[in-house]
Amino acid sequence: MNQRSDIALDFMPAPGSAPVEWVISDGLVDYEAALAEMEERVAKIAAGEAAERVWLLEHPPLYTAGTSAEEADLLAPDRFPVYRAGRGGQYTYHGPGQRVVYVMLDLKRRQADIRAFIAALEDWLIGTLWNFHIRGERREDRVGVWVRRPDKGREAEDKIAAIGIRVRRWVSFHGISLNVEPELEHFEGIVPCGVTQHGVTSLVDLGIPVTMEETDSILRQEFERRFGATVRT
Repeated sequence: MNQRSDIALDFMPAPGSAPVEWVISDGLVDYEAALAEMEERVAKIAAGEAAERVWLLEHPPLYTAGTSAEEADLLAPDRFPVYRAGRGGQYTYHGPGQRVVYVMLDLKRRQADIRAFIAALEDWLIGTLWNFHIRGERREDRVGVWVRRPDKGREAEDKIAAIGIRVRRWVSFHGISLNVEPELEHFEGIVPCGVTQHGVTSLVDLGIPVTMEETDSILRQEFERRFGATVRT
Protein backbone atom coordinates (compact mmCIF):
# COMPACT_ATOMS: atom_id res chain seq x y z
CA MET A 1 0.00 0.00 0.00
CA ASN A 2 3.06 2.27 -0.19
CA GLN A 3 2.72 3.59 3.36
CA ARG A 4 5.29 5.86 4.95
CA SER A 5 7.06 3.76 7.56
CA ASP A 6 8.37 6.81 9.45
CA ILE A 7 4.95 8.30 10.24
CA ALA A 8 2.32 7.06 12.69
CA LEU A 9 -0.96 6.91 10.78
CA ASP A 10 -3.14 6.15 13.81
CA PHE A 11 -5.75 8.90 14.00
CA MET A 12 -8.35 7.09 16.05
CA PRO A 13 -10.14 9.35 18.56
CA ALA A 14 -9.86 9.09 22.32
CA PRO A 15 -11.99 6.33 23.90
CA GLY A 16 -15.55 7.42 24.48
CA SER A 17 -15.51 10.10 21.77
CA ALA A 18 -18.71 10.75 19.83
CA PRO A 19 -18.81 9.32 16.29
CA VAL A 20 -17.92 11.60 13.41
CA GLU A 21 -20.93 13.04 11.59
CA TRP A 22 -20.98 11.75 8.00
CA VAL A 23 -22.90 14.18 5.77
CA ILE A 24 -23.62 13.81 2.04
CA SER A 25 -25.12 16.77 0.16
CA ASP A 26 -27.29 16.29 -2.92
CA GLY A 27 -26.88 18.53 -5.93
CA LEU A 28 -24.12 21.07 -6.48
CA VAL A 29 -23.08 23.14 -3.48
CA ASP A 30 -22.02 26.77 -3.90
CA TYR A 31 -18.34 27.12 -3.00
CA GLU A 32 -18.55 30.29 -0.93
CA ALA A 33 -21.53 28.91 1.00
CA ALA A 34 -19.55 25.74 1.71
CA LEU A 35 -16.58 27.75 3.01
CA ALA A 36 -18.85 29.76 5.31
CA GLU A 37 -20.46 26.60 6.69
CA MET A 38 -17.06 25.00 7.24
CA GLU A 39 -15.76 28.05 9.07
CA GLU A 40 -18.76 28.03 11.39
CA ARG A 41 -18.50 24.31 12.09
CA VAL A 42 -14.76 24.40 12.74
CA ALA A 43 -15.23 27.17 15.30
CA LYS A 44 -17.88 25.11 17.10
CA ILE A 45 -15.71 21.97 17.09
CA ALA A 46 -12.78 23.93 18.50
CA ALA A 47 -15.04 25.30 21.24
CA GLY A 48 -16.34 21.85 22.10
CA GLU A 49 -19.85 22.79 20.94
CA ALA A 50 -20.23 20.40 17.99
CA ALA A 51 -19.17 16.96 16.85
CA GLU A 52 -16.50 16.35 14.23
CA ARG A 53 -17.83 16.19 10.68
CA VAL A 54 -16.94 14.76 7.29
CA TRP A 55 -18.90 16.47 4.51
CA LEU A 56 -19.16 14.92 1.04
CA LEU A 57 -20.35 17.12 -1.82
CA GLU A 58 -19.90 18.26 -5.40
CA HIS A 59 -19.30 21.81 -6.57
CA PRO A 60 -20.20 23.52 -9.85
CA PRO A 61 -17.13 23.94 -12.12
CA LEU A 62 -14.57 26.25 -10.53
CA TYR A 63 -10.89 26.71 -9.78
CA THR A 64 -9.45 27.28 -6.34
CA ALA A 65 -6.11 28.80 -5.42
CA GLY A 66 -4.26 27.56 -2.37
CA THR A 67 -1.77 29.57 -0.36
CA SER A 68 1.12 28.51 -2.64
CA ALA A 69 -0.66 29.20 -5.95
CA GLU A 70 1.29 31.03 -8.66
CA GLU A 71 -0.62 33.24 -11.10
CA ALA A 72 1.21 31.71 -14.07
CA ASP A 73 -0.46 28.38 -13.30
CA LEU A 74 -3.92 29.82 -13.98
CA LEU A 75 -3.97 29.25 -17.73
CA ALA A 76 -7.61 30.18 -18.43
CA PRO A 77 -8.66 32.78 -15.83
CA ASP A 78 -11.99 33.49 -17.54
CA ARG A 79 -13.11 29.89 -17.99
CA PHE A 80 -14.60 29.26 -14.54
CA PRO A 81 -14.90 31.27 -11.32
CA VAL A 82 -11.65 31.39 -9.33
CA TYR A 83 -11.64 31.39 -5.53
CA ARG A 84 -8.91 31.97 -2.97
CA ALA A 85 -9.39 28.94 -0.76
CA GLY A 86 -7.12 29.58 2.23
CA ARG A 87 -5.99 25.93 2.21
CA GLY A 88 -2.49 24.70 1.54
CA GLY A 89 -1.43 23.85 -1.99
CA GLN A 90 -1.71 25.47 -5.40
CA TYR A 91 -4.44 25.56 -8.07
CA THR A 92 -7.00 22.81 -8.34
CA TYR A 93 -10.29 22.20 -10.11
CA HIS A 94 -13.61 21.19 -8.57
CA GLY A 95 -16.71 20.22 -10.51
CA PRO A 96 -19.47 17.69 -11.09
CA GLY A 97 -18.31 14.08 -11.03
CA GLN A 98 -15.59 14.82 -8.51
CA ARG A 99 -16.17 13.82 -4.90
CA VAL A 100 -15.02 16.61 -2.63
CA VAL A 101 -14.71 15.66 1.03
CA TYR A 102 -14.30 18.33 3.68
CA VAL A 103 -12.73 16.80 6.78
CA MET A 104 -13.34 18.60 10.07
CA LEU A 105 -11.51 16.66 12.79
CA ASP A 106 -10.14 17.75 16.15
CA LEU A 107 -6.51 16.69 15.95
CA LYS A 108 -5.96 17.39 19.63
CA ARG A 109 -8.16 14.39 20.37
CA ARG A 110 -6.28 12.26 17.87
CA GLN A 111 -2.69 13.15 16.95
CA ALA A 112 -1.46 16.75 16.83
CA ASP A 113 0.82 16.18 13.86
CA ILE A 114 -0.11 17.82 10.55
CA ARG A 115 2.45 15.89 8.50
CA ALA A 116 1.10 12.61 9.85
CA PHE A 117 -2.47 13.78 9.24
CA ILE A 118 -1.74 14.45 5.56
CA ALA A 119 -0.14 11.02 5.29
CA ALA A 120 -3.22 9.48 6.89
CA LEU A 121 -5.46 11.23 4.34
CA GLU A 122 -3.26 9.87 1.55
CA ASP A 123 -3.52 6.41 3.10
CA TRP A 124 -7.32 6.73 3.25
CA LEU A 125 -7.43 7.50 -0.48
CA ILE A 126 -4.98 4.72 -1.33
CA GLY A 127 -7.10 2.23 0.62
CA THR A 128 -10.23 3.44 -1.17
CA LEU A 129 -8.63 3.01 -4.59
CA TRP A 130 -7.37 -0.46 -3.68
CA ASN A 131 -11.01 -1.57 -3.32
CA PHE A 132 -11.38 -0.81 -7.02
CA HIS A 133 -8.17 -2.71 -7.85
CA ILE A 134 -6.30 0.53 -8.51
CA ARG A 135 -2.84 0.99 -7.02
CA GLY A 136 -2.66 4.54 -5.78
CA GLU A 137 0.75 5.83 -4.73
CA ARG A 138 2.12 8.83 -2.84
CA ARG A 139 5.13 10.85 -3.86
CA GLU A 140 7.57 12.46 -1.44
CA ASP A 141 7.93 15.58 -3.58
CA ARG A 142 4.22 16.26 -4.21
CA VAL A 143 1.05 15.86 -2.19
CA GLY A 144 -1.83 13.78 -3.50
CA VAL A 145 -2.36 10.30 -4.88
CA TRP A 146 -1.00 9.10 -8.21
CA VAL A 147 -1.45 6.12 -10.52
CA ARG A 148 1.11 4.79 -12.95
CA ARG A 149 0.05 4.88 -16.63
CA PRO A 150 2.26 2.47 -18.56
CA ASP A 151 -0.24 2.76 -21.43
CA LYS A 152 0.98 6.35 -21.86
CA GLY A 153 4.69 5.67 -21.47
CA ARG A 154 7.21 4.07 -19.17
CA GLU A 155 7.43 6.97 -16.71
CA ALA A 156 3.89 8.29 -17.17
CA GLU A 157 1.59 8.76 -14.18
CA ASP A 158 -1.61 10.69 -13.53
CA LYS A 159 -3.07 12.32 -10.46
CA ILE A 160 -6.38 10.87 -9.32
CA ALA A 161 -6.85 12.60 -5.96
CA ALA A 162 -5.81 15.91 -4.40
CA ILE A 163 -5.29 16.96 -0.79
CA GLY A 164 -5.38 20.47 0.59
CA ILE A 165 -6.01 21.22 4.24
CA ARG A 166 -5.97 24.01 6.75
CA VAL A 167 -5.79 23.67 10.52
CA ARG A 168 -7.13 26.19 13.03
CA ARG A 169 -6.85 25.60 16.78
CA TRP A 170 -5.94 22.03 15.82
CA VAL A 171 -9.21 21.48 13.95
CA SER A 172 -8.78 20.52 10.29
CA PHE A 173 -10.86 21.77 7.40
CA HIS A 174 -10.87 21.65 3.61
CA GLY A 175 -9.71 18.10 2.79
CA ILE A 176 -9.56 15.84 -0.25
CA SER A 177 -11.00 15.47 -3.74
CA LEU A 178 -11.27 12.19 -5.64
CA ASN A 179 -11.91 12.14 -9.38
CA VAL A 180 -14.78 9.74 -10.01
CA GLU A 181 -16.10 10.97 -13.37
CA PRO A 182 -15.37 14.68 -13.84
CA GLU A 183 -14.77 16.38 -17.19
CA LEU A 184 -11.01 15.91 -17.31
CA GLU A 185 -10.57 18.58 -19.96
CA HIS A 186 -11.69 21.14 -17.36
CA PHE A 187 -8.30 20.65 -15.68
CA GLU A 188 -6.65 22.15 -18.77
CA GLY A 189 -7.41 25.68 -17.55
CA ILE A 190 -4.81 25.33 -14.77
CA VAL A 191 -1.53 23.64 -13.99
CA PRO A 192 -2.99 21.24 -11.40
CA CYS A 193 -1.07 21.61 -8.14
CA GLY A 194 1.81 23.16 -10.07
CA VAL A 195 2.77 19.86 -11.74
CA THR A 196 3.37 20.11 -15.49
CA GLN A 197 5.00 16.79 -16.32
CA HIS A 198 2.06 14.53 -15.36
CA GLY A 199 -1.62 14.33 -16.19
CA VAL A 200 -4.94 13.85 -14.44
CA THR A 201 -7.21 10.81 -14.43
CA SER A 202 -10.37 9.46 -12.80
CA LEU A 203 -11.90 6.15 -11.80
CA VAL A 204 -14.04 6.07 -14.94
CA ASP A 205 -11.10 7.14 -17.12
CA LEU A 206 -9.22 4.11 -15.76
CA GLY A 207 -12.07 1.83 -16.85
CA ILE A 208 -13.86 1.51 -13.49
CA PRO A 209 -17.61 2.06 -14.09
CA VAL A 210 -18.36 3.19 -10.54
CA THR A 211 -21.11 5.46 -9.28
CA MET A 212 -20.71 8.27 -6.76
CA GLU A 213 -22.82 6.29 -4.29
CA GLU A 214 -20.53 3.26 -4.56
CA THR A 215 -17.50 5.49 -4.12
CA ASP A 216 -19.02 7.09 -1.03
CA SER A 217 -19.63 3.69 0.53
CA ILE A 218 -15.98 2.68 0.13
CA LEU A 219 -14.75 6.08 1.32
CA ARG A 220 -16.76 5.66 4.51
CA GLN A 221 -15.57 2.10 5.07
CA GLU A 222 -11.91 3.08 4.66
CA PHE A 223 -12.32 6.25 6.73
CA GLU A 224 -13.62 4.24 9.67
CA ARG A 225 -10.58 1.95 9.51
CA ARG A 226 -8.29 4.94 10.16
CA PHE A 227 -10.35 7.58 11.93
CA GLY A 228 -13.08 5.75 13.84
CA ALA A 229 -16.85 5.38 13.79
CA THR A 230 -19.18 7.62 11.80
CA VAL A 231 -22.88 8.32 11.97
CA ARG A 232 -24.92 9.43 8.95
CA THR A 233 -26.77 12.71 9.50
